[in-house]
Amino acid sequence: MKNMKMIIALVLVAVVGAAVAGGAVWYMSKGKDEPAAEADGKAAKKPAKKEEKKDDKSPPKYLTVDKVVIMLKRQPGDTLSHYMSADLVITTTEKKEKEAKEQLPLLRSVAVRTLSNLPMATAQVMTIDQFAAELNKAFDATYEHEGREKPFNEVMIGKLIIE
Repeated sequence: MKNMKMIIALVLVAVVGAAVAGGAVWYMSKGKDEPAAEADGKAAKKPAKKEEKKDDKSPPKYLTVDKVVIMLKRQPGDTLSHYMSADLVITTTEKKEKEAKEQLPLLRSVAVRTLSNLPMATAQVMTIDQFAAELNKAFDATYEHEGREKPFNEVMIGKLIIE
């Protein structure tokens, strides 16, 4: 009788575990489809950027913005401060490498301003790609506002720690 109860318990645990795993896979795959279905204006801009990259035959250069430390936005009722540390990597061309290096302090400032607006609850559930997309959007807006051309193609996340 004890063995029968043990078998039933193990089967139930396996079924519940499979259901949870299936739900997690569904939830994670659901999030990837939504950004692709956004406004047509954004979709039209992306192929143009890729065409620009293809015209440049030189290999990309990677520059790092090390240890950007950000205090995350506090929510009402939070008793602890939460921090994020990120190492950013920017891709640029050999021609624009010097200009990109000169603008690293601006990149750090924009990254801090953008990421410090995130509350802990939001930051914990975001993916690396979502962080990079937020940063790229902020950099695009900053350079567009200043009327200058970005000296880099995109920003990637090299390391991310949230506490």
